[in-house]
Amino acid sequence: MKNILFIHQSAELYGSDKTLLLLLKYLDKAKFYPVVILPNDGPLKNELEKVNIEVHIAPVLKLYRKMFSPKNLITFFLDIKKGVNISNELHKKYHFDIVYSNTLAVLLGLFFVRKTKIKHIWHVHEIIESPSVFKKAFMKILSLKTTSLIIYNSIATKVFWEANSKISKKGVVVWNGIENNDLSMSNEEISKLREQLFNATQNEIIIGLVGRISRWKGQQILLDSFEELSKNNKNIKLVYVGSPPPNQEVFLQHLKEQIKEKQLTDKVTILPFRNDIITIWRCIDIAVVPSTEPEPFGLVAIEAMFAKKPVIGSNHGGLTEIVVNNETGFLVEPNNQKQLSEALQELIKNQELSEQFGNAGLQRAKSEFSVDKYVSSIENLFDKILK
Repeated sequence: MKNILFIHQSAELYGSDKTLLLLLKYLDKAKFYPVVILPNDGPLKNELEKVNIEVHIAPVLKLYRKMFSPKNLITFFLDIKKGVNISNELHKKYHFDIVYSNTLAVLLGLFFVRKTKIKHIWHVHEIIESPSVFKKAFMKILSLKTTSLIIYNSIATKVFWEANSKISKKGVVVWNGIENNDLSMSNEEISKLREQLFNATQNEIIIGLVGRISRWKGQQILLDSFEELSKNNKNIKLVYVGSPPPNQEVFLQHLKEQIKEKQLTDKVTILPFRNDIITIWRCIDIAVVPSTEPEPFGLVAIEAMFAKKPVIGSNHGGLTEIVVNNETGFLVEPNNQKQLSEALQELIKNQELSEQFGNAGLQRAKSEFSVDKYVSSIENLFDKILK
């Protein structure tokens, strides 16, 4: 039995949170015993404990933009001591074979392994173009001898970070996977839920964007495109599912103001983050991932594909490895409202094409992005690093 300490940046249930939950849920417990450190209580902690995963709360030393004030720096250095002490106490009990830092944002593993010499894995889920000081700092971290292995969630992420041979020789790509929850819902149940959530009839087409409401996820460009399309397509509605990051509620407020200004309040619905996202995908007809900056991966695209939905995504980052243009959906130029509108219009007017893309997407999701393939790939890397 090999004991592994997993350290993660949050206790929510967005992209990297979900991938960690699935990994730990399906990890071979006869071979690996996982212990998790999270920064606080939250939905992820609850879900992990439901599947009997041991979770501890400690400072994970998360790097963030506003940490460089005197007060925040003092707090950070105090947290180093506290986080390392908690990790050391756990190590005395479990004698960890691997420390697994899930995302670059958590630095606790880096400080902990410096003295213990335990094998250290970074699972990188980010593409960080700015501020440049963060990018340079992370590249130095990945170059350190204490970094035993780097797992990237996409080729795009790998290419972004591999600036030198010290980094490139440690890196491997493992695409994320998700459960194929074949939720059985009758047409009557779906129609009822569509009416309750979106006030949409069976004949209306629902366009959906699921994800953080933030600066770069593309909510605004989709709204502009929808406004244009709704003039000639009276049977369409738009739904956003997600919440803003902490302390960034301004993006949600601005989106609401724009919807009101464009007089689209009867056509556009905003739902906060939901745990039953699989149910929501059953009620959406067209999935859109119009990110204005490169997605390191694009988990929501896979969720939509497993629900047999056509996906329109921005043609950069990890989305280019998920969506096959003109086969499972459309890839459009980032920030190009004209192309986005044209792709949406094509699917709005052609239900047969939407179904064709949805069926092809499901087959691709099953073959390339299954949870079994994802977890077995990670387990093989654990075995390899411990030889």
